[in-house]
Amino acid sequence: MSESNFVDYVKIYCRSGKGGRGSSHFRREKYIPRGGPDGGDGGRGGHVILRGNRNYWTLLHLKFSRHILAGHGEGGTGKLCKGKDGEDKIIDVPCGTVVFDGETGEFICDVTQHGQEVVLLHGGKGGLGNNHFKTATNQAPRYAQPGEPFQERKIILQLKLLADVGLVGFPNAGKSTLLSVVSAAKPKIANYPFTTLEPNLGIVNYRDNQSFVMADIPGIIEGASEGRGLGLRFLRHIERNSLLLFLVPADADDIKKEYGVLLNELVKYNPELADKKKILAISKSDMLDEELMEALAEDLPEDVLHIFFSSITQLNITQLKDLLWKELNDQDFHDIESIVHCPMEIKLEVEDDDFDYEIPGYDDDESDYDDEEFDDYDED
Repeated sequence: MSESNFVDYVKIYCRSGKGGRGSSHFRREKYIPRGGPDGGDGGRGGHVILRGNRNYWTLLHLKFSRHILAGHGEGGTGKLCKGKDGEDKIIDVPCGTVVFDGETGEFICDVTQHGQEVVLLHGGKGGLGNNHFKTATNQAPRYAQPGEPFQERKIILQLKLLADVGLVGFPNAGKSTLLSVVSAAKPKIANYPFTTLEPNLGIVNYRDNQSFVMADIPGIIEGASEGRGLGLRFLRHIERNSLLLFLVPADADDIKKEYGVLLNELVKYNPELADKKKILAISKSDMLDEELMEALAEDLPEDVLHIFFSSITQLNITQLKDLLWKELNDQDFHDIESIVHCPMEIKLEVEDDDFDYEIPGYDDDESDYDDEEFDDYDED
């Protein structure tokens, strides 16, 4: 079976560039026997920058690029020439990416806007050349500053999809079928549990060329917050949804109980999800007549809006879209949901054997900066 291209979790090693060493060069020209110090400053080391990019929707491009190395600053030279700055390394990530420290689990930043840039690691400052240290009593300084060292860090990138409506339900509740009907998305649909193994996004067209984004989240079962089924892996994608659409099939034994189980799993995962707007949609309602719908409606929770619909016969599909649009516009539509990110729990006992943090070709010896800065001042 081929591996999925939907990657929402990667762990990478990042290293900024070290600053270039300042030069201890002295001016030497014909007829100028004692030209004085003219050593230039070293260049700045490259930064590691995280940038939001709406053209990406997964972290697949980082799955096999697990070492992000910025360029080192070059050393200064004579004639007050400053060294070249190290090349910045920009990491493009999808909007909705959350960054955690790979060792402590500490929350670092959240990238939610296109073009938003966050400097993860600053490059080392370049050292000052000997020209900065000349004084009336020290006219020939034979020393210069070394550049600042680089910074390094292991980070975890987690993607939390940005969508307006999130579909929540047990396996085989009709989530993928609904998404395929109201949008142009083509999720896999079959008559067995856990057909959907990764989230799917669809653009739902509404009246007057308006639209909103709907996300199909893989099925949740009782105990998902404790790791059962697909566990916690996809529950995080629900956190950013402005509205949660709970789907319970009409042939369920107890619609109210199933809704309670789903809501309880979400609250166990993140208590803030209880405050989100919610709609209860009873799918596969083509099996019901009007009298049976009225009877079932009496037993449904009173604190949540409900609607009966059928994706196959298009029953109440337009009314469902109207209800979703109305609820979305009761708040700041298309605004990014502000969520509080808790520190990630890092299991230190688990080692990734194929993850090597040793940087090939890197030598910590700074002998590469040795140039003519220590040349004899009286040398012809």
